[in-house]
Amino acid sequence: MTWRKWVLVLSLLTPGIGLIVAFIGVAVYIAAAQSFGYYNLAGESSFSLEFWDRMLGRKVFSRAVMYVIYIGVISAFLSVAFAYPLAIWLRKPFPGSLAIGAMLKAPLLVHGLVAAFLFINVISYHGILNQLLQGIGLWDEPHRLQNDRNAIGVLILQTWKNMPFALLLLTGAVQSISDDVLNAARDLGSGSFDRFRKVIAPLTVSAMQAALIIIFIGALADFSFQVIAGPTNRQSLSQLMVFFKDGGRWNDAAVVGVSLMIIAIAGSALLAAVSRIVMRGRIA
Repeated sequence: MTWRKWVLVLSLLTPGIGLIVAFIGVAVYIAAAQSFGYYNLAGESSFSLEFWDRMLGRKVFSRAVMYVIYIGVISAFLSVAFAYPLAIWLRKPFPGSLAIGAMLKAPLLVHGLVAAFLFINVISYHGILNQLLQGIGLWDEPHRLQNDRNAIGVLILQTWKNMPFALLLLTGAVQSISDDVLNAARDLGSGSFDRFRKVIAPLTVSAMQAALIIIFIGALADFSFQVIAGPTNRQSLSQLMVFFKDGGRWNDAAVVGVSLMIIAIAGSALLAAVSRIVMRGRIA
């Protein structure tokens, strides 16, 4: 393309993409500047590393960083792990496959807050699950299941909510694989797992990377699941940011926000690289 055509293409894209990039760029710039002392709404604005130095020294911040990485990585891998076999199963239409696919994608239509409150009602001290387990004799008395220390409830909610999205991406990728390729692998003696490892996984690695990255970023910054169903002894970075914002400490909130963006970018790049290396078979 000549430079004139590039100018024409950019001119046509500017009204749509240009505005989006501008708005996002301004928000990122202000957050970054606030983290270094500028745009201070409660005092003098000047360049300072004080807010970063103070935040990095807080134990609650380091615990929040490790916690959101744990939630983001585990949620992403669990969602993809459950979506892969379902995508392979639904690759070819069969009687009832459309209804099954629709039911599996239903969580996409449920708002996160609604899902969290429904989940809490099910696992609460006097909820359906406790009553069921007592009724069949597994438990003698109710057990406290909500707001568990290991955030199992949050992981269940994240996986339930995000698995349908991963399924959408992986189903399209799996369906694009030719029957001739799979039949050739079968004729050469490859079993089901070998066909997945050597044929399906390498050919769908791009869709899998997209699912991992998008789910990781969403789970990393999630607020509603953590507030309602998360552990009470840990805070996520989004909770920490809201806490500082509500206290009028905008510079501290900006440090947390920028940290969240850095973790999202670095984590996404690492997930994409590791998943491609593993799926391409470069690691034995």
